Amino acid sequence: MLTLLVLPTVLAVIAPSLLAITLAAGPAADADFFVSTSGDDAWSGRLAEPSSDRKDGPFRTLDRARRAVRELKAREPGRERPFTVLIRGGFHELADTVVFTPEDSGTEKAPAVYAAYPGERPVLSGGRRLGGWKVGEDGRWRLALDDVRGGAWRFAQLFVDDQRRFRPRLPASGWHRVAEELPPSEAAKAKGHDRFRFAGDDIRAEWAGSDAEVVAIHLWSASRMRIASVDPKERVVTFTGTTRGTSYWSAFRKDHRYRVENVKQALREPGQWHLDRAAGELTYVPLPGEAPEGAVVVAPRLERLVVFQGDVAARRWVEHVHLRGLDLAHTSWNVPDEGSSYPQAEVQLSAAVEGIGARRIAIEECAVRHTGGYAIALGAGSRGNRIERCELFDLGGGGVKIGQAGGPGSWAAGQPKSDDPESHVSHNAVRDCLIAHGGRLHMAAVGVWIGHASHTTVEHNDIRDLYYTGVSVGWVWGYAASLAHHNEISHNHIHEIGQGVLSDMGGVYTLGVSPGTTVHHNRIHHVEAYDYGGWGLYTDEGSTGIVLEKNLVHHTKTGSFHQHYGKENAVRNNVLAFSRVQQLQRTRTEEHLSFTFERNIVLWDNESPLLGSNWKDPGFRLERNVYWNASGRPVTFPGGLDLEAWRKARGQDQGSLVVDPRFADAAAGDFRLRDDSPALALGFERWDLDDVGRRGAPVLTAGLPEVPRAFE
Repeated sequence: MLTLLVLPTVLAVIAPSLLAITLAAGPAADADFFVSTSGDDAWSGRLAEPSSDRKDGPFRTLDRARRAVRELKAREPGRERPFTVLIRGGFHELADTVVFTPEDSGTEKAPAVYAAYPGERPVLSGGRRLGGWKVGEDGRWRLALDDVRGGAWRFAQLFVDDQRRFRPRLPASGWHRVAEELPPSEAAKAKGHDRFRFAGDDIRAEWAGSDAEVVAIHLWSASRMRIASVDPKERVVTFTGTTRGTSYWSAFRKDHRYRVENVKQALREPGQWHLDRAAGELTYVPLPGEAPEGAVVVAPRLERLVVFQGDVAARRWVEHVHLRGLDLAHTSWNVPDEGSSYPQAEVQLSAAVEGIGARRIAIEECAVRHTGGYAIALGAGSRGNRIERCELFDLGGGGVKIGQAGGPGSWAAGQPKSDDPESHVSHNAVRDCLIAHGGRLHMAAVGVWIGHASHTTVEHNDIRDLYYTGVSVGWVWGYAASLAHHNEISHNHIHEIGQGVLSDMGGVYTLGVSPGTTVHHNRIHHVEAYDYGGWGLYTDEGSTGIVLEKNLVHHTKTGSFHQHYGKENAVRNNVLAFSRVQQLQRTRTEEHLSFTFERNIVLWDNESPLLGSNWKDPGFRLERNVYWNASGRPVTFPGGLDLEAWRKARGQDQGSLVVDPRFADAAAGDFRLRDDSPALALGFERWDLDDVGRRGAPVLTAGLPEVPRAFE
C-alpha cells in the first residue's frame, strides 16, 4: 500500500485513477475524524467532506477533533491501532491555542495522530487574514481594526503573500551609535541599565510613551526597549525597564549600535507598515505590483499554536501524540511594557509548539514558519520526543529549544525546579530538519538550543541564516554540575551564521561540564562576527569532556576553533580551513589540561597567525597535526618560532608537519584528500564530507518567497 502525506510534487505525477485508489486505501480510509474549513463542530466529524444535505460532515476545528479523540479513547480502551485525525487543506484560523493534556495521550500501539489529509496542505494559523483595505490618494493601504483600537489586539509582525514585512526604522539603513554610556538611573541601578546619551536628534521627545522601540546591540545579545522619557537638552533617553544585570556586557556602551523601530513618521519605504494602536488603523505601503484585491495579508494573534501540557509534579505526561504534515504559521510576539532584554540566546521566548511533561511526542514533516519567537520548545520533564523532517522557516526567534534554562517561569509556565529528577529533559531528537532564516525579531536567538538536557540528538539538519549561534549546548558557566551531558551534534550543515551583526558566537557553541557530549561529522562555514568571535567550534566557559572530531570547518572570521576555558576536551581529526583573523584561539590560562588537539589539518591562505591569543602556559597538548599556509608565507608559532624550535622549546606538536595536505581543490571547496596526503600517514581518517545536512528536499516551504534580512 502506498501512503502519501502532503507531497504535492509527488501527487502531481500520479495518474488520477491510481490516485483515487491510493487515497481510498490509504490513511483517509482509516481515519477516525476529519477537520475542514467547510466543516461544523456540531457534526460527527466522520466524513471527509459535508454530506449532500449538509446534515453531517467534518469538524470545523482541530480542538473539537481533539475532544472527539478523547471520547473515542474512552469507548475503545484496548485499541491497538492509531486514533487518526486528518485535516483538510486550507487556512485554518485557530481561535485559541490547541492544548493537549494527559487525557489526550495515545499509546505506543495506538498513538493519537493529527495529520494532513493526503495530497492537501492545511495551514494552522495563529493569525488573522486581513481584508477590506481602503487605498488612499498616496497609494497607501489603510484598514480600520476595532479590536486594536479597543485594546484587545496588537501585533508587531505582518506577512503579505507569505513574506515577512517590516515596520519603519531609523536610520533607514545602518545604525545609530550610542554617544555616551551612562550609569543606571537611581531607580534602576540595582537591576540593570536603563539609559544612554544619544547624538543630535537621533531620538526625539515625542517618541516617549509611544510604540517606538529602541533595538540596541550589546555584544552577543541585544535589547528591545520602550521609551519612558527623552531629555532633548541633555540628549538622554531613559527606558521603561532595564537590561538583565549591571555587567559590562549588558550596558549601552559608547559607540554600540542601536536603531529605532516602529516610528510612524518614518513610514515611507515600499513593503513597510505601521499600526496606530490608539486610532486602530493599520497602514501599509505596498510593493510595486501589489494590489489589495489579490494580496493575502496575515497579522498574528496567538503566541502559541500547540501546547503539550503535562503535569510534572503529578507525574502525568502527554504521551504518544503525533503531528504530521501540518503547516503551522503566524505566531505573535509583542515587546512587554518593561522592554525585552535577556543575557544570551533569547531563551525566554515562547514557541509556536511547546511541550512541558511531553513524552514520546512526534512532530514529523511539519512546517513551522512566520513566528514571533522560537518554533518548537521542549521543557521540563520532556523525554523521548522526535522532531523529524520538519521545516522551521522565517523565525522571529530561533528554531528549537530543548531543556530548561532555570527555575519556574524561565521560559514557559510550569517549569519546575531542576532538582526534581522527573523534570530532567532527555533523549530528544532533532533530525533531518531545515532551520533557516531565524532571528528576524530577536537577533540573538539560535538554531538549536540545548540547555539543561541530556542524551539529545541533533543530526542531519540544515541550519543557516542566523545572526547568532547555530547550535548551543549547555547552560552552566564554569565547572559546577550540569544536566547537559551525552548530547550528540552530528552530520549537520551549519552556515551563514552571525553575518556580521553580533559578536562572540560559533557554529557549535558549548558551555559547562558535558561528559559524553560529541560534536562530529558537521560541516560549518561562513561564520562572521561583527567584532570578535566568529568561530566554527567554540568551547566556552567550563566546557569539559567534549569530543570534537571529523568536522569540516571553513571560512570563519576569528578561528575555526576557540576554547575560552575548559577541561580535557578532545579536538581531533578535523579539517579547519581559511579563517581570516587567526586559525586557532585559546584564551584563559588554567592549571589543568584544557584540551588535546591531534590529527587535525589546518589550512589557510593569508598572513594571519596559526595560533592566536594565549598559548603561554602548558595546559594544552598539540600533536600529529598538519599545518599549511597556502599563500606561501612561513608557518610560525608563538614567539616567531618555526615548528622544530617550537617543538624543542615547548614539547608541543610531536609528530606534526608543516606541509601541503594535498586536498583535491580546497580553494574551490573540495576538501577530499588525495591518496598521497601526508596527513594520512599521521593517522588522519577520511570521512564522507557530503554526508551532512537534511536528507531530502524541503516540501512545505519550497515555494515560499525569499525571507528578507532583518539586520545588517
